[in-house]
Amino acid sequence: MRIDKFLKVSRILKRRAVAQEAANAGKIFVNGREVKPSYRLKEGDVVEVLFASGTLKFRVRALKESVKKEEASELYEVIG
Repeated sequence: MRIDKFLKVSRILKRRAVAQEAANAGKIFVNGREVKPSYRLKEGDVVEVLFASGTLKFRVRALKESVKKEEASELYEVIG
């Protein structure tokens, strides 16, 4: 699954366009490397998203095309 779609489905970012802009601006890293919106995410990848207010670092637990709002947080595990 593409990183931009995962960020939308997991509700970490509200819209896919916002995820694409963040990736193009160099604010998304996977396993320590900057990635583009088309990066193919795998289970177990460690993702870091830079926000104006700080950083969110998480590990991908599952890849699903769509989930209910209540289940979105099950797709990832926040780490350090």
